[in-house]
Amino acid sequence: FIAKMLMFHQVHQLSAEGYSVAKISKITGLHWRTVKKYIGMSEQGFETSQDNQSDRKRHLLPYEDFVRGKLELYRDTSAAQMHDWLKERFNDFPHVNPKTVFNFVQWVRSKHNLPVIQQLREYETVLECAYGKQAQVDFGESTMRTSKGGRIKVFFFCMMLSRSRYKYLWFTTRPFTSELAVFAHEKAFAFFGGIAEETVYDQDKVFMVSENSGELLLTAVFKQYVQSKGFKLRFCRKSDPESKGKVENVIKYIKRNFLYNRTFHNEETLNDEAIAWLSRTANAMPHSFTRKVPREEWLIEKSMLKSYTPEKVMMPLISYVVRKDNTISWKGNFYSVPFGTYQGKGSSVLVREENAELVIMMTGTLQEICRHGIPSEKGLKVVRTDHKRDKSLEVEVMLLNVANQFDNPLAAKAWLEEIYKLRARYMRDQLQVIQEVLGKEEWREAANRTMHFCHQNNVLSANDFKAIVLQHMQTMKSSQHVNVHILNPLSGNKLDKNIQPEKSQIQDYQQLFNK
Repeated sequence: FIAKMLMFHQVHQLSAEGYSVAKISKITGLHWRTVKKYIGMSEQGFETSQDNQSDRKRHLLPYEDFVRGKLELYRDTSAAQMHDWLKERFNDFPHVNPKTVFNFVQWVRSKHNLPVIQQLREYETVLECAYGKQAQVDFGESTMRTSKGGRIKVFFFCMMLSRSRYKYLWFTTRPFTSELAVFAHEKAFAFFGGIAEETVYDQDKVFMVSENSGELLLTAVFKQYVQSKGFKLRFCRKSDPESKGKVENVIKYIKRNFLYNRTFHNEETLNDEAIAWLSRTANAMPHSFTRKVPREEWLIEKSMLKSYTPEKVMMPLISYVVRKDNTISWKGNFYSVPFGTYQGKGSSVLVREENAELVIMMTGTLQEICRHGIPSEKGLKVVRTDHKRDKSLEVEVMLLNVANQFDNPLAAKAWLEEIYKLRARYMRDQLQVIQEVLGKEEWREAANRTMHFCHQNNVLSANDFKAIVLQHMQTMKSSQHVNVHILNPLSGNKLDKNIQPEKSQIQDYQQLFNK
């Protein structure tokens, strides 16, 4: 208890001096969670917690011999496993927190000097391989801060020549597939100017379908690529990446040196920055182990690599969401797709860059629907004129539909075309007003007469057309004489017999219409 109390006060003293939780943990050897707990406790609270621990420990004292016996036989037994054994062996084992069991097992280890014995892996120095003999490949991922304040996950491919330590690095914002991995290999071989005799990989699903008891089954895409290039493969055993240690260290180097606190702007910029970093740092600084500059060593190794013939490997098709305005957002620009491609939420197309052009295909059928030249600038809207909605065609169809509802479609069409010439921008609204009038069967006769009147008198307004129809209908109603016998309502009040309808203020049209 005294030792723990001294440790408690030491933690508080270090905290008062301004040390961080991690630093205090390193100085005292305590777990950082314990350090944080101690800092948040008063001295009285600490003493109370120690008393409670003593009480909990006393609950488990009857099981000390059992725990000791197990630990003597199996030093590497975890507290969780010991907890399960205790519940299995003793039906009346009390219900306690797993942390209580952990503390009790630690106490038994300390009391009887039964520390955990870890099996250490034996290592030996591996001789440097010959120039051009081997390359190593690995993948990494990291979350970066974007220029707009958000977060984005990036994925990267790294290949390193084992002898010279000359490295290549390529980034993408999409998880790696076999197709993307092949594309990255092509870029790496072009960067190195040749191919190593053997390449070492992890057993990654990007390259392999199954291990199959030692018979490695490669993905179809990667198998075909390896056969075309003619280099040998060697895969590490599962869960044993240390057999490929050189490139494993490079992944850490990339994360801690190149990516640390770097801002993501876009994929192209990140790859440009990566190549620049390789040139000035990763391949230009002396290697910490060989004490040689990778670039200088690569100049020796380059002549010993297998010849590399560039192969036209297209970027794999990537799915992009179609926006409501029938465009897609691709690498900083907006590109149009044919009108009607957007079919509601979830609409998508497949996209691939090919010979400085953006090729867009339909999802499912892989039918090419359009191509765009890729501009060097960013923030542009790249639109093809044939992708715009043909509004004139839609209006013409609507115009014919309305004209065919009149008794004389030819005369109606001629009149509507005159309106179109005068009011092309608002023609859709004009046609909707006329369609509203034609939709009422009792107005159909008046509408036909009014159409002829408007056509003959150059009345080119749908609103005027509707007003004349309404006036005509009211005139027809007022000319009908109907004898109506009005009874007194229950209230005894009499209704006015001579109610006159309100008259429209379009006397000019009325005079013309009655000629």
